[in-house]
Amino acid sequence: MQATVNAPADSSNQAAYLVVLAGICAALHIWKLPPALPELQKELGLSLVESGFLLSLVQMAGMTLGLTVGLFAEKIGLRRCVLVGLLLLSAASAGGTVFGDKTALLVFRALEGCGFLMVTMPAPGLIRRLVQPAVLARVLGVWGCYMPIGTVIILLFGSWLLSLADWRLLWWLMAAVTFVMLAAIARWVPADSARAAGPQPDRPAADSGWGIVKATLTSRDIWFAALCFGAYSGQWVAIIGFLPSIYVAAGISGTAAGVMTAIVAGSNAFGNLAAGRLLQRGVKPPVLLCTGFAVMAAGAFCAFALDIPATAKFISVLLFSAVGGLIPTTLFLLGIRLAPSVRATSTSIGWLQQCSSFGQFAGPPLVAWVATQAGGWQWTWLATGLCALGGIAMATRLGKGKV
Repeated sequence: MQATVNAPADSSNQAAYLVVLAGICAALHIWKLPPALPELQKELGLSLVESGFLLSLVQMAGMTLGLTVGLFAEKIGLRRCVLVGLLLLSAASAGGTVFGDKTALLVFRALEGCGFLMVTMPAPGLIRRLVQPAVLARVLGVWGCYMPIGTVIILLFGSWLLSLADWRLLWWLMAAVTFVMLAAIARWVPADSARAAGPQPDRPAADSGWGIVKATLTSRDIWFAALCFGAYSGQWVAIIGFLPSIYVAAGISGTAAGVMTAIVAGSNAFGNLAAGRLLQRGVKPPVLLCTGFAVMAAGAFCAFALDIPATAKFISVLLFSAVGGLIPTTLFLLGIRLAPSVRATSTSIGWLQQCSSFGQFAGPPLVAWVATQAGGWQWTWLATGLCALGGIAMATRLGKGKV
């Protein structure tokens, strides 16, 4: 099937949902490590510090290269960038099994971080090119679910597979699935030249890479959106990341703790889907952002500060994740709407991803430091609440008169 500019809307929507599947596939690589980490520590003799680097290296690419990869994607084409990212993920996952020592694993983990960024960063802009404006918010709501869906799949399926075989089989399986996804994107997503053809009246005056980067980094609204993303992702990843440890410390079995964590992480998808629907119906983005941050603050306070039954604590954390899911979809849409120009869409999303990755990198250590100083998790709500208040402050000033 040769894609053309006049492809039917349903075909374009199907291609957009295929891009969402590529994002889920990339998320599997991010979260395949936690369930395998105990086995890796035992087999490869990983120290706690090396294990920490193995977990965090995947975020280094996002922290340092988000804007650069955004510019790269704009230059080579969004679809091509996704394809290169999937190829890198597949090759790095396979390489980790072939060169199975801890140094090689660290190197390939860093490459997986680059591949993840090259898949997820251009995806919102690619979806924008594929779908009609009337359904963009709805499809971006589905896109916002890629991380929680990938998290749930790999936490449940990966844990089950690792109970039957060693970590190498999981790595090989991820490599194979990713390669199949690469072939599907290459086959059914229209080529960049077909979609990008035609005049772009709002192209920036400076068409150079520096001009695009300068337009992005001098945009006040893009900065506010990016900092909002960092405030959200830092607290979400910190809470989800430490939940298994918190549950085990409370006397809940490891298997039950994993299932409960997967449920909490997966609930985030409902918020993302709801945000897409609400944005399509005309709800203002700042309303959704403030609602998400406020419920995250309240949920963390109830779960960690109050002496309430375990069921109520679980519901509080569930609401923290589910209603917090309103935030990423809203920010992806704002990254597209508030980009200084069409040509700066990829760099704008890249800057959002870069600040999000910084939040994911800094959030867990901050929460861990607070817990260490307090001698327990009872003051966790303070660290996450400050992030939420910062997010609300920026959301109220975001895109005034434009959203």
